[in-house]
Amino acid sequence: MKRKYGDRGNWQRILERRYAQAYLNEKDFKGYITLIHMKKVAQPLVINYEQGEQLSIVEDGYMWLQQFPDCKHFAVTTTFDDNGNVKQWYIDIAWTNGVEEGIPYVDDLYLDIVHLPSGETFMLDEDELKDALLNNEINHGMYDLAREESNRIQEQIKKNSFSILSLSYEHMEYLKRRLV
Repeated sequence: MKRKYGDRGNWQRILERRYAQAYLNEKDFKGYITLIHMKKVAQPLVINYEQGEQLSIVEDGYMWLQQFPDCKHFAVTTTFDDNGNVKQWYIDIAWTNGVEEGIPYVDDLYLDIVHLPSGETFMLDEDELKDALLNNEINHGMYDLAREESNRIQEQIKKNSFSILSLSYEHMEYLKRRLV
């Protein structure tokens, strides 16, 4: 299982950054949110999804908003371009979300969902989840939880009821004022 921290502090690709985080206890969201403003990057990061379409998710001026909801088995990373437009929502299926030395993290259970503003949704890393089970990195309960959570979230996305996605702009604007 990989632990991913909200500040991405050890990510060499980002040469100059600004960062903010907050804990929110609101009706629609309880948990940590973080924002990384990538002022200068060593090189862009371009991803290829199923249709062969290339999507840039790291460039100078881009921002990553991460939402770590309390008591949930997922975390969401929203990529904003330098004009503040959503490029993608990346959902990590998680064993747990927590905080270590003041920085929120997600214990990633391998499965990921990518949802694009166009409405396309992709499931990623099913092979990694199976390999983790075969290599005893996770147990059957963790495997089942990852599959069930992934199915639940995909169903909510189809029904337009995965409400955390609709909070992306609000959370980004909230943290943008707090960047240091």
